[in-house]
Amino acid sequence: MPVKTDSPHIAHLSKDKKLAPVIKTVEPYLLKKRKNVCLRLCASIMSQQLSTKVADVIFKRFLELYGGEEPTSQQIIDTTFEKLRGVGLSNAKVNYVQNVAKYMLEHNADDKKLNKMSNEEVIEFLTPIKGVGRWTVEMLLMFTLGREDVFAVDDLDIQQAMTKIYKLDASDKKGMKTKMLSISAKWVPYRTYACFYLWKYKDTK
Repeated sequence: MPVKTDSPHIAHLSKDKKLAPVIKTVEPYLLKKRKNVCLRLCASIMSQQLSTKVADVIFKRFLELYGGEEPTSQQIIDTTFEKLRGVGLSNAKVNYVQNVAKYMLEHNADDKKLNKMSNEEVIEFLTPIKGVGRWTVEMLLMFTLGREDVFAVDDLDIQQAMTKIYKLDASDKKGMKTKMLSISAKWVPYRTYACFYLWKYKDTK
């Protein structure tokens, strides 16, 4: 569905005079919810520290273990370590993926349950899983649960984009993050969209 250039999030974010020129150069984007939170979380873990291209290949191989269909938590748990290693996952990532599936099953953590939680509640609920950090959950909030107001302050690309656009001092990490949070406060309640535009800006530089 095409996004109108006068959409509420574009109008709001364009009030930021430094972000507005970036928004104009990017194709408008609309967030949407996706199903199967467990699988999306596993996919996020699989993609960590990999290029998008390599991550896509590994995820495709992973789905092929289940005939191209999206597996349930139980199916992931029942898949042998060797089979998961065979799709290109490291030993650590195999353990993390199975940790996610076991945790989701043990806590009855289906899409419905997570959709009822606030952003911080989802972060608090999922970060006890070994291999799942705050950034991973923030990506899940944005691109699976479709939350519009998430700001990934620890994302390296976001940091680099904001350093350039807002002339921040990257050598002072703590000070930089404080300023990033201060700037992002102006973007509420559409910080996810701001992150999207910052990522796109970084891609073109």
